[in-house]
Amino acid sequence: MDRRDVAEEVQNFYERYPYPPPAGNLDGYRRLWRDPDRRRAEHHLLWPGRPYRDDHSILIAGCGTSQAAKYALRWPDAQVTGIDVSLTSVRGTEQLRRSHGLTNLQVHQLPIARAHELATRFDLIVCTGVLHHLADPDAGLAALRDVLAPGGAMHLMVYAPHGRAGIYMLQEFCRRLGIRANDVEINDLMTALCALPPGHPLQQLLRDAPDFRQEAALADALLHPHDRAYSVPEVFDFIARAGLTFGRWVRQASYSPRCGVMAQIPHASRLSTLPIGEQYAAVELFRGTMVRHSVVVYRQEDADDTPRVSFEGDTWQQYVPIRMPDTICVEERLPPGAAAVLINRSHTCRDLVVPLDAAEKRLFDAVDGKRRIGAIADHGAARSLFERLWWYDQVVFDTSLPPAGSA
Repeated sequence: MDRRDVAEEVQNFYERYPYPPPAGNLDGYRRLWRDPDRRRAEHHLLWPGRPYRDDHSILIAGCGTSQAAKYALRWPDAQVTGIDVSLTSVRGTEQLRRSHGLTNLQVHQLPIARAHELATRFDLIVCTGVLHHLADPDAGLAALRDVLAPGGAMHLMVYAPHGRAGIYMLQEFCRRLGIRANDVEINDLMTALCALPPGHPLQQLLRDAPDFRQEAALADALLHPHDRAYSVPEVFDFIARAGLTFGRWVRQASYSPRCGVMAQIPHASRLSTLPIGEQYAAVELFRGTMVRHSVVVYRQEDADDTPRVSFEGDTWQQYVPIRMPDTICVEERLPPGAAAVLINRSHTCRDLVVPLDAAEKRLFDAVDGKRRIGAIADHGAARSLFERLWWYDQVVFDTSLPPAGSA
């Protein structure tokens, strides 16, 4: 198909089947984000070396019916702009803006390729679940890079191929039978999926993703007119072509050979000798179930000025650990020798748990989001623990403070 035809089909699809479906009320979301520690954790995930602030300029590119409104709620002192090609999505966002009194939100019907027409540069750009639907994803990402402010961060999410194998099989099934995105066909498809043979690659997704029972979700996954997926190496190539550089995975534990089952296989030591990008690529292949990649990226010219978390030398003692809001500490039904087990509820891989012994539990309990690691403990065990907590997405760090005792 011609690129203009693809763009028109995608726009028409979302006019009929906006996904996620329009949200009626976001009061629960507003209450969740009243916790200032939640905002601090998100800020320092994006910018470990930048002092906390909450007055960012934020672009939600491909905002759907509610994402821009949610960001306006979670960052009430920020200026949030949402853009989307779908008029249905823009109207849904406008309704939430009015009903929730979101004076810090504006929304425009505008394709990503024309983001420059906003005549603004943004501290944070969020584009999740959108670029892989564009006729020219490279042009879309380049357009976003052009409106990213110096020192800004971009949160991207694109589809991953291996965990979506069952989806692509059913997409091809629908194409061969001429199944189209309309209410009757979607209802028939929902019925047919109940008869999928055991062991079909789509079965696990159907079990783990309850929103597949919704018409809009099913249409978005199986009847979308255009999407593509990116393996880990393709993600790195994609962001490099746009003049961007990799910062971190939003949830990095599932990519790390240090974490979970990957640290226990016979090939763990060999895996650790690979360049870091090759490690991530190998882990994606071994796990085999990733359905998306969420990544934080920066402008290439900012790479040298963007502090990275490092446990070499003694700088780690100056870091202020901040607990991730999705972390829970379990103290019942524990494995032998454990005083607690930490679980990040946003992880989908069940092996990504962190057992703590009694001494480690005392260190973790001392994390208050204010004190540096060195003020909690300065010995080697603390270094090992906090490095492990960081890789397992249990904490982020504020690395912006000057060394203790400096003028």
